[in-house]
Amino acid sequence: MPNRPRVALLIETSNRYGRQLLRGIREWEHEHGPWALRLVEQGRGATVPGWLKTWDGDGIIARAEHRGIAQALKATGIPVVDVSAAVERSMFPQVVTDSQEVTALAFAHFRDRGLTNMAYCGASGFRWAAQRGRFFRDDVLSRNMTYHEFELAERSPEAELQAMGRWLKRLPKPVGVLACYDIRGQQVLEACYSAGLRVPDDVAVLGVHNDVLFCELCDPPLSSVIPDATRAGALAAELLADSMGKKKKVAVKAHMISPLGVATRQSTDIVAVPDERVAEAVRFIRREVCSGINVADVLRAVPMARTALERRFRAVLGCTPRQLIERIRMERVRAFLAETEATVAEVAERTGYTHSEYMSVAFKRATGETPREWRAKHRPSRMARS
Repeated sequence: MPNRPRVALLIETSNRYGRQLLRGIREWEHEHGPWALRLVEQGRGATVPGWLKTWDGDGIIARAEHRGIAQALKATGIPVVDVSAAVERSMFPQVVTDSQEVTALAFAHFRDRGLTNMAYCGASGFRWAAQRGRFFRDDVLSRNMTYHEFELAERSPEAELQAMGRWLKRLPKPVGVLACYDIRGQQVLEACYSAGLRVPDDVAVLGVHNDVLFCELCDPPLSSVIPDATRAGALAAELLADSMGKKKKVAVKAHMISPLGVATRQSTDIVAVPDERVAEAVRFIRREVCSGINVADVLRAVPMARTALERRFRAVLGCTPRQLIERIRMERVRAFLAETEATVAEVAERTGYTHSEYMSVAFKRATGETPREWRAKHRPSRMARS
């Protein structure tokens, strides 16, 4: 039996993103391996373990959170794939979440709730957090909406919370605040509570990474952008296998992984539009979208002429009722495909489509892929039931 490649995984096990990366690596290795994996429990940003200097391994998948870690990994002379966005111009092939698509989803999430005031809360020491802030600012200002950003500074945790509360109080209301990741989102929620601000009525808060247990422990539960860390882990494993096997030259570049969507919870459950008839229609759509509703059903719930409702929707939300129904329904479809074991037919039934073929056509029109193709790319181990 040939020797199995020895692969070290220097990835934190302390958060869901790290664990989902590991899951993707395991899924790829299970199908294409086997590898002899070495995983040690560590937190984010942990230093390179001492044993790595003398380890006789074949490859490493690591979260190179700063230059010191990257240089230590480079010194091993072993093929490395980096699954962190912390270092600009990484020394290794890199697999990271596409921050520009993250902020585009966040902007659309707030816009669909009628919010025109938006703000960003980043965090010191993270290059990707600053990058997300720039992308979000561009998204907001390019639509002629108001944008604000929390000013970062060296402060104690208590002083930081107080400064954040003062900043939140000064923002025009209602406002949507994108936090660079879920932990920062929880801090924004805490600052809102301390400042006497209502969530989501005054401040709607959205995190990134969708650490489900953490988000659901927040008060109120935190909405969050869902990264596709499982796919990122699988691609990292594939790139490392190519590097170790020298089957083909692996370029030192960043491979961007699109996020899956937004997990909507109470922290952004708001319809912030001045037109009460539009707000009533939006609430009805969100509540009933998975029951197979169409525009006629909306008009029965909110009696008025179709042309008048469409005109008012375009003025407030920039879309028609039909477009909003399809957009929200597609969000639910993607969530079911990504997060559950339901078959394509079962997903269609749960999201209000009378036939799975209708859902497949609508899904391909929205994404460029069939539901099976999309799931194969994002959840390869789940194809058996689709």
